Amino acid sequence: MNSLVDLHLHSTASDGVFPPAEVVRKAAARKLRYMALTDHDSVDGIAEALAEGEKHPCLTVIPGVEISTDIAAGDVHILGYFINWQDATLKRQLAGMRDSREERGLAMVEKLAELGMPLEWSRIKEIAGDAVIGRPHIAQAMVEKGYISYIGEAFEKYISRDGPAYAERIKLDPAGAVALIKAAGGLAVMAHPLTLPNAEEMIKELAAAGLTGIEVYYASYREYEIERLKRWAEKYGLVATGGTDYHGLDPATETMIGGQHVPLSAVEGLLARLPGAKT
Repeated sequence: MNSLVDLHLHSTASDGVFPPAEVVRKAAARKLRYMALTDHDSVDGIAEALAEGEKHPCLTVIPGVEISTDIAAGDVHILGYFINWQDATLKRQLAGMRDSREERGLAMVEKLAELGMPLEWSRIKEIAGDAVIGRPHIAQAMVEKGYISYIGEAFEKYISRDGPAYAERIKLDPAGAVALIKAAGGLAVMAHPLTLPNAEEMIKELAAAGLTGIEVYYASYREYEIERLKRWAEKYGLVATGGTDYHGLDPATETMIGGQHVPLSAVEGLLARLPGAKT
């Protein structure tokens, strides 16, 4: 049975496979009541998603973003919900981060060439289309060249954080991302917290900085991990949210839209934290 809520979805506005409108149509077809478009460092797909959402009265499309941040222990991703996606400061900051993504892409292509796997940058740009060039686009070009058999293999062997062709890019620190989201009228939620070795310490730190919630119901989390995250959410006064982190990359292995149970209380909790909400 599909969930009625999915608060972590990607489109071609960042590194997803399907255009924003198609993501909304897929969510509507799976009978979701609430979805959030949360592209990486981009709000470019929100207008299209909201317009498509108006055609599906049973579905509420929440404008969102997923901001990539960095600490010594690894990546920390901060989701922003109910943001003013037209906020000038937010768009300016995200534009700078997207420019850094393209520079990172070029650096990875150079490293792949040094490893004996040359790629044409023009082809990668064709694959990306209007989206910001991301690692899945590079991976798809690698598949076309026959260097790998499937997109996931690129991450497993070459372009993951510890891979030989990985390159860094400009990122905010986690507290800075929380502040940016709040300044744009949104609510900040820490995505997939268990990717960090010191997850609870980071949650505690960000809760003090204005974090609203943590992603508890996540596609790859086991029941005992979800229970641990629920305890942390309660301990630090945070909303327990969740989603699939759907990109449309590989239907054989990826959790489909709405495929991770997320209770309606996730949306209700966020709505209660919006500025001006009635208690």
